[in-house]
Amino acid sequence: MKIVVIAAVAKNNIIGKNNEIPWHIKEDFQHFKDKTFGSPCIMGMKTFESLPTKPLPGRENIVLTFDKNYKPEGVVVKHSFEEALEYCKDKNYDKVFIIGGASIYKIGLEVADILELTRIDKDYDGEVYFPEINFEQWEIINQEDSEGEDIKNKEIVKFSFLTYKRKR
Repeated sequence: MKIVVIAAVAKNNIIGKNNEIPWHIKEDFQHFKDKTFGSPCIMGMKTFESLPTKPLPGRENIVLTFDKNYKPEGVVVKHSFEEALEYCKDKNYDKVFIIGGASIYKIGLEVADILELTRIDKDYDGEVYFPEINFEQWEIINQEDSEGEDIKNKEIVKFSFLTYKRKR
């Protein structure tokens, strides 16, 4: 089973502000949907709660929380990252996506095979950062540069879809 970390990250490594994404770039949301559709997505409870549509349609939503009473409809709740991965292996998924937040990304980066990054060429204000990446462990296998409108901030921004594979 391939483990894929997927994230959109600002130039200054920001990924969140007030439990929201600080930008809204249609092309990035479409990229995320295209990549993850049909696959399970592991996320923390705060990430799940921040989703505009709960659960994400067309994907098995696996939510991590320590709260034993947390049972939202339409999702699988697990209480550890290992338990979530084991669940996906038992269901014979060929690929699983790690979709945040920061602490889940940190754990996911340690075991991921693939890293799908949308790198936004702009600094954003926020308090949640993507974990540091040791790029010596990764090789870039695809890069698509683009630009689009950040609807939330009403400006055109440049961004790149980057795919990395873990060096073995």
